[in-house]
Amino acid sequence: MKNRKWLRWVGGLALLVLLLCGAVVWWASQQVSLRPFLAEAGVADVELPPGFSATVFAEGLDGPRFMAVGPDNQLYVADRRNGRIVALPDQNNDGQADEIRVFAANVGAVHSIIFHEGAWYAGIPSGVIRFWDEDGDGVSDRRETVIDNLPTSGSHTTRTVEFLPDGRMVVSVGSSCNVCDEDDPRRAAIVVYDGPNGGGETLFATGLRNAVGLDVEPAGGALWATNNGRDLMGDDTPPETIFEVEENGFYGWPVCHSAEIVDPDMGFPGACDNVLPPVVDMQAHSAPLGLTFYDGDAFPAEYQGDLFIAFHGSWNRSIPTGYKVVRLPFEDGQPGSEVVDFATGWLNEESGEAAGRPVGVTVGADGALYVSDDKGGYIYRIAYQE
Repeated sequence: MKNRKWLRWVGGLALLVLLLCGAVVWWASQQVSLRPFLAEAGVADVELPPGFSATVFAEGLDGPRFMAVGPDNQLYVADRRNGRIVALPDQNNDGQADEIRVFAANVGAVHSIIFHEGAWYAGIPSGVIRFWDEDGDGVSDRRETVIDNLPTSGSHTTRTVEFLPDGRMVVSVGSSCNVCDEDDPRRAAIVVYDGPNGGGETLFATGLRNAVGLDVEPAGGALWATNNGRDLMGDDTPPETIFEVEENGFYGWPVCHSAEIVDPDMGFPGACDNVLPPVVDMQAHSAPLGLTFYDGDAFPAEYQGDLFIAFHGSWNRSIPTGYKVVRLPFEDGQPGSEVVDFATGWLNEESGEAAGRPVGVTVGADGALYVSDDKGGYIYRIAYQE
């Protein structure tokens, strides 16, 4: 009799465990889609507006992230998983890189690069490294650690470096978590320094969960940023955002999202009071990363001055989204109210599989738009021809 009771007890417990597991699997299926990640990487069939075409400018990189044009008018790339900065010269101007030339090796998990006043600055998880090419041979021959005390733990470890028109240097530092109280005030913030030497550290803006992309608007000199919203609030909440960042501004995380959505875990009545609003809301879980203002002259007039944003793509959504480049149109110097698709095709919407994941967008010296794909290891070149 005791054995039967024991067996019934064990059987009931096993059934309860199965039910709980089933509930967890069902919940996860409503929140997460791994199809884009499990798909094999490959060259995307990029779809563009009439007159535009996309070609592979370079391949064979491993996790290419942000890019920048150097003083030699060549494209430089933060080749993150290879721990290096590379140049992609196109000396014959045929729209394909002639080679992958290593400018600096053993850089670590480099995410962003920018050239400023004779030197390259690279953002790595712990801070910023500066590189010089003093003999002009295209290879760095001197380096210096400018900042090495930024927090490196947690979910968001990319560091984006940008310079303001007044010469100050800013670095974005993402949160350590999805939503929480941070011990380090530099988390979920943009940190500012007096200049390129990294002195006088203070906070430029706070409440930005993960402002991966930074760019300075050429016309007005304002700092703009993409921001990745929190996860696990459903397929469509909260929206991803773009901000024109004000100094000393507070943008809400972790208590408020998009200046109007009180966080269900960390929020409280009045949490959105005095939170600065975004310029534009975008589809939740699109993961906006790089952004750039088009300041070239090779695109039609209607595209000049517009803001281009790379969507890395979702994981925390039952139906995959993102995996494309969008455009925020400007008219008379003012941004529109929503973004529009510009380059799509990395995501197969029928199968939910993604051939690649756009990361960075940069205007080349030739006026083309370059897009990095850290899944496939490609750099795409988007050009316009009448």
